[in-house]
Amino acid sequence: MLQRLFAIMNKEVRQLARDRLTFGMIVGIPLLQMLLFGYAINFDVRDIRGAVVDEARTSHSRALVADLQASGVVRFAAPSASVSELRRRLDAGEVSVGVVIPRDFERRRLGADRAVVQILVDGSEPMIDSVARGLVQMPLPARDGEYRSRVPVFEVLTEYNPERRTAVQVVPALIGVILNMTMVIFTSVAIVRERERGNLELLITTPIRSWELMAGKLAPYVVIGLIQTTLVLVVGAYAFDVPINGSLLDLYLAAALFIAATLTLGLVISTLVKSQMQAFQLSFMTLLPSILLSGFVFPFDGMPKPAQWIAQVLPLTHFVEMIRGVLLRGAPLTEMGMPAAKLALFLAVTLAIATLRFHKRLD
Repeated sequence: MLQRLFAIMNKEVRQLARDRLTFGMIVGIPLLQMLLFGYAINFDVRDIRGAVVDEARTSHSRALVADLQASGVVRFAAPSASVSELRRRLDAGEVSVGVVIPRDFERRRLGADRAVVQILVDGSEPMIDSVARGLVQMPLPARDGEYRSRVPVFEVLTEYNPERRTAVQVVPALIGVILNMTMVIFTSVAIVRERERGNLELLITTPIRSWELMAGKLAPYVVIGLIQTTLVLVVGAYAFDVPINGSLLDLYLAAALFIAATLTLGLVISTLVKSQMQAFQLSFMTLLPSILLSGFVFPFDGMPKPAQWIAQVLPLTHFVEMIRGVLLRGAPLTEMGMPAAKLALFLAVTLAIATLRFHKRLD
């Protein structure tokens, strides 16, 4: 009995050794999870993108900006010329925190009859609001005998989500997570399923080109993805009272671009694997980094730079930025040019890879 048992065990070990993809996942998935959970996920958010509108332009206002920068919580980009420009940058997602120093800054800091400085926070992103509110404890820079404040120095305004509800932050990005999960799995098994069922032999005998086959497999799933988008939007709006502040046309255009990008990722996986089980395994292996590094749960600015570089390769990262901008901040798609361009580039590259890797041969 033991001899037969060891024979079966030996057979399984040899089979795993020959299956390089599965053997790689045995080592790769634990390492990937350790790196993601131990290194990339960071609750101590630092270097939040910010901008300043300094209407006072005094030595004390400049000292205040320097102190905020020195705290390490906010990393200020180029200053904004006006409050309206600052709000436009918040709408477009260029910055997550805005600091407005009024013209009567000096009088306010001496009189202390109301808050001296206003902080505008993008409430569409998780954890940003609570981190920015930590700045309220920072005192004003002052010379001896000049600081007599008895009221909070900062007034914090949470834009786009004044009630600070988690559902408003999560539901829009959840559209991308659901689409990423379903679209990649759908197409990752596409070519493998054709091969296992014998349908690939019929396709080989037809005059259809490789790119035509790839495009034909993508088109129906784009429609399915848009239906899923509508379903999540309806449930989010009626069940969780998630606002729809932007154009629905812009929203669906962004969703269609993201759906096409994730579908091509699934096609690339389909050309790499030899069985549907391997396709499922590799699809789930790409899902975990997408959820953890895209800004869906953890602020993108809080991640280390290497993790941010990896996240730039993931289509979900750019869609989360676009969907929150259009749906919550009411930004037009024209102001989402950079994430849209990155998604389009990802789509072109992965579609080209899938087309080049697919050959009309059974081997």
